[in-house]
Amino acid sequence: MANTTTDRVLIEAFGPSDGALLKIKQAVLVVAGIAALAVLAKIKVAVPGSPVAINMGTFAVLSIAAAYGPRLGLTTIMGYMILGMLGFDIFQSSTADLNGVSYMMGGTGGYLLGYVAATVALGALARRGWDRSVTRMAAAMLIGNALIYVPGLVWLGQLYGWDQPILAWGLTPFLLGDALKLALAAVLLPGLWALVGRARG
Repeated sequence: MANTTTDRVLIEAFGPSDGALLKIKQAVLVVAGIAALAVLAKIKVAVPGSPVAINMGTFAVLSIAAAYGPRLGLTTIMGYMILGMLGFDIFQSSTADLNGVSYMMGGTGGYLLGYVAATVALGALARRGWDRSVTRMAAAMLIGNALIYVPGLVWLGQLYGWDQPILAWGLTPFLLGDALKLALAAVLLPGLWALVGRARG
């Protein structure tokens, strides 16, 4: 396994690699990634007593980051954020009445910031080949989750006050779900790489 920064990420293992066709492929991937983020963010389970729900958004963010790499992953997540900022109902708990900047400044605002940091980190680690090993992909997912939770919890503390049960609201209810999503991603990305290798074998 190579660990250099020149390693390809998953989406670079197929399709055109230069010219106009590469630009078209990248544009399609960005649109598909934003659509996946919007759909998976809406798959959620409310947590009693917490302003934040469990959802598949983090799984989508981290998986797309690893598959796309830091640059295309960041383009995708920023496109998602911009559409949400413009008022499209694509965030976890956004509605026709609560969306755009008003929603982004609410309880999930810190987690949205964490999405950006985690995307860059996961993309960079995937570029170094971490997405080709189950153990390294699991470690990368742990790093990505930490980069989402830290700003998320700080935001909640600043927004609601540090005298509130911030960890009970924004961390502990989600650990089991995140562990399951981590395990899924840790198997999925290396598994896709294995399929690519067999297809070329």
